[in-house]
Order: sequence, then structure tokens, then C-alpha cells
Amino acid sequence: MYAEERQHEIVTLARGLGRVAVAELASTFGVTPETIRRDLDALAARGLLSRVHGGAVPSDKLWLAEAPVGQREATSQDEKLAIATHAASLLPARDELTVLIDAGTTTSRLSAFLPTRVSTVVTNSVPTAASLADRGGVEVLLLGGQVRGLTQATVGAEALTTLARLRVDVAFMGTNGFSAEHGFSTPDPAEAAVKRAMIGAAREVYVLADATKFGADYLVRFAEVGDVDALITDARLPRASIESLEAAELRVDVVG
Repeated sequence: MYAEERQHEIVTLARGLGRVAVAELASTFGVTPETIRRDLDALAARGLLSRVHGGAVPSDKLWLAEAPVGQREATSQDEKLAIATHAASLLPARDELTVLIDAGTTTSRLSAFLPTRVSTVVTNSVPTAASLADRGGVEVLLLGGQVRGLTQATVGAEALTTLARLRVDVAFMGTNGFSAEHGFSTPDPAEAAVKRAMIGAAREVYVLADATKFGADYLVRFAEVGDVDALITDARLPRASIESLEAAELRVDVVG
């Protein structure tokens, strides 16, 4: 198990139990107490847990920072690939489909799996637009505006104006975090605005997010759970977490 996956499960346990202890976590995950202490220190530094004697308790702080694309590309690679493969299978069985692809390291993997019946792709992702342009066989519309270096996504008034005029069949969305209580969220207000506009422009909306993003509530919510047709995630998400999302009337497709 990677440190990121272990830390995600530690946060889930802390939120479910109200407190976690170093010795118990070390036994549960089969690692040394020192490894767990490093995990708890890292989670505390990110505002997810608060350290107490012998362990940690949940923190109510929101996540404010985000990792750059290169760093995120290297995490949960198999899970992201499986999520993207399943997402492509949800496309309607008709020709001349129009699709929106949000920026993100999971949504970007969709490019390789889009069927030939997709005629047009609209995206705010510079890497996705470049990948599809190289592939050919599909019209690619890259939304204009300012490019955020951290996410390589276009944001701003030009992107919002274009999206307000569009109506597409399906939108595939990324997210920095999700929970039943806070919905889908991201740290950057400008990127959140584009995400909201994308959702408003689509007939069907699917969010692609690996399980490590569960329970992470970022500064800006761009969608409630009821605003999307389904969440596609991976099998690392605990059953209790899936049930909390389904209780909020969100369809959850689990892959892997």
C-alpha cells in the first residue's frame, strides 16, 4: 500500500471513530509506529487531522492547497486508468456526440478511450487538447482564457462566455475533493467557475475521482452531489463511504 492510500484510510478511520492511535494504526496497516507518526504529521500539516498524545483526531479545516499536475500524474495510475475506461463506456450509443472534458489527471486519460462516434470535444485542458489534436479524427475546441500553470487549465471570462453558448451531450468532470456533505470542490475560485459552467452546459455529467479524494473538502464547492449523474471512483473507497454518498442520492460507480 502506498503512503497516499494509507493516509487516506487513516483520515477515513479518524472521521469515523473520532480518534486514531499510533499503536493501533501500526498494527492495522502492518507498518512501524514511526511510519504512522510520519503519516499523522503529514496529515496534520495538510489540515486533515490534529495531532494529540498517542495519535490524532479529525480536523475541520478545509484543504486550500493543491499539488501540481506532474505530481498528481504519478499517483493512483492504475485506478485512474480504470476510471477513465469505465467513463468512456457510459457514452450514449449514437453518432456525432459532443463531449466536454474537464482538466485533471484522471479525465485526461479519457482521450485514449473515446470512440469514433465522438465528433467534437470541448476542453479547458491544454494537455488533453494537444493529445486529441495529435490523434486526429475529432474536432477539438480548447476554451480560451488564462492558463493556470498549476493545473494547465484555462480559466476566466472568455472560457465562461464560450461555455454559456454551448450545449453538449456529456461532461466528464474532475475534482480535487468530494464528500456527501460538501459535494465536489476545488481550491481555486476561477477554476470552480469554469467547472460550474461546464456542468450547466451538459445533458449528462459524470465526475471522475479516485478514492483518495474522498473526504477532502476544498475552499470552493462547484457542484452539489445532486448536480451530477454519477461519480466514478475506485474500489479503495470504503463501503461506509460509498453508502454515505448513496444516502445523499448520488449514484456511485466503483471500478477495479
